[in-house]
Amino acid sequence: MSEPKVVACPSCAQKTRVRAAAGGVPHCPKCGRALPWLTDSSTMEFKAVVEDSPVPVLIDFWAPWCGPCRIVAPAVEKLSRDLAGKLKAVKVNTDQEPRLQERFGVRGIPTLVLMDASEERDRVTGAMGADALRRWVEPRLPVNAKGQGKTGR
Repeated sequence: MSEPKVVACPSCAQKTRVRAAAGGVPHCPKCGRALPWLTDSSTMEFKAVVEDSPVPVLIDFWAPWCGPCRIVAPAVEKLSRDLAGKLKAVKVNTDQEPRLQERFGVRGIPTLVLMDASEERDRVTGAMGADALRRWVEPRLPVNAKGQGKTGR
């Protein structure tokens, strides 16, 4: 399993380690607010990171050489901050994880797949900015996605 990432709380700047896979939504130990949850996943840890996630997951299938992927990356990061506690963003490098690319039938990148309870809810291929991405994701989130749960530290 990958090492926890250090995340600064958007509210109070407290730095906290956040694991890629956790039984609950990560929260700031200082102020209690939900923390942005942006991580990477490999084929080996995909079940724990994505399929067992306590909140819906936005998977960003990308590659380092892909120009449109570099356009989408900041939008995915922003969405993970804006929807902290309601959404986990997971990046999958298709060059390093061809089995996941094949499993999901990804033919073009960037491809964004929204998963909930280990089932695909929807997908979109191509670059989009932060506002367009949010307009695409929010209506597809479950109504009760409140981000309740144990800390993911």
